[in-house]
Amino acid sequence: MKKINIALVGLGQIGNYLFNELNKKKKDIELKTGKKINVVAISAKNKNKKRKFKINKKIFYKNPLSIFKLKKIDILFECIGLSDGISKKVVEIALKKKIHVITPNKALISKHGDYLSKLAEQNKVNLEFEASVAGGIPILRTIKEGLATNKISKVYGILNGTCNYILTEMENSKQSFSNVLKKAQILGYAEPGNPKLDLNGYDAFAKIRILSSLSFNKNISKQNCLMEGIENIEFKDIEIADQLNFRVKLLGITELINNKLFERVHPCLVKKDSYIANVSGVMNAVILHGDPVGETVLQGEGAGPGATSSALMSDLLSILRGNIKFPFGLSNRKRKFVSSYDLNKYTNSLYFRFEVNDKPGVLSQITQSLAKRKISVERLIQIPDHKNKKASIIIITHKTNELDANKCLKLFKTNKNILKVPTRIRLF
Repeated sequence: MKKINIALVGLGQIGNYLFNELNKKKKDIELKTGKKINVVAISAKNKNKKRKFKINKKIFYKNPLSIFKLKKIDILFECIGLSDGISKKVVEIALKKKIHVITPNKALISKHGDYLSKLAEQNKVNLEFEASVAGGIPILRTIKEGLATNKISKVYGILNGTCNYILTEMENSKQSFSNVLKKAQILGYAEPGNPKLDLNGYDAFAKIRILSSLSFNKNISKQNCLMEGIENIEFKDIEIADQLNFRVKLLGITELINNKLFERVHPCLVKKDSYIANVSGVMNAVILHGDPVGETVLQGEGAGPGATSSALMSDLLSILRGNIKFPFGLSNRKRKFVSSYDLNKYTNSLYFRFEVNDKPGVLSQITQSLAKRKISVERLIQIPDHKNKKASIIIITHKTNELDANKCLKLFKTNKNILKVPTRIRLF
């Protein structure tokens, strides 16, 4: 039976869980692949940190680069999670040394995936990153293999479990964003220190760039695109959306419009009776539109060590079975550049919430500004706060483009009766 030597770099939450899985499921892996795995090297910053397993000092390396000098490695797991620095260096060296690499690192792949996939291709080894998008949902393998002959035109979904949990919990508990965020941090759904990359949309956007590349056989895009998070969503917005028969969801969306790529991440108002509106808690869901398959829906746990390790182990078994394949489904030479869709032309109905001084003429000022940019009102709600002599004005517009909407928001900045930057949520 062929023995396979494995190195694991990064022993955080995911790395710890994965190490345990590798040891626990050796016999199962042998049964399914005919290969015997052996973890010959592990690396982390702190050898003395309390972990659920005893550290074998003979295989522990504080400096992950030392592994390459001392050990014969067949497969390396990179679980550090940085977009550059040591994460990139470890993966780069491994591929050059003809070592297969498996990583859940979406930041690394979304930034350097083209370069690293070219290295893997040149050295005839695998670069696997199933766990980088939607945790345990096998979305990347579905696109690369299950839907390989389909022409995909659009992919969208809930790609960040932290944001989905916060929005769901705000609706269910009727608590503020800040209170629910604290709860998410206690439960481990949000980073305890700085959860910014989840909340500002960056995490979901890195995943969208990977999905775009796989779905449309293209290089990873580098252009600045529409990216907004949920930091400005208040319970008031959740409550009003509910009255209007909507829910607020952070969606990642990528599609081809007239052969131009349009990627974006932002909060959306989605109809309550739609499938995506009913994906709750930390769950993720991805919906693909392909020809001839039609609509394909995948849903499951999108985060956490269990779901992520499931995807990492799936990649491991794929390699052990001898599936040497292109990281992005086809050769680097055949992947194409796709120009970007003009964001200013993006048309949508919009939800605006204005916090204003409650005095005569303010509503008229707002509607006049909208009219200047040819934005018409479909629905209007006023919520007075007589005690503080303030009011909330909620407007749902007819379809308008991003250019006019942005120019209109600039007009509102000069209006002293509007007390804060209006909240804008696009309808989906």
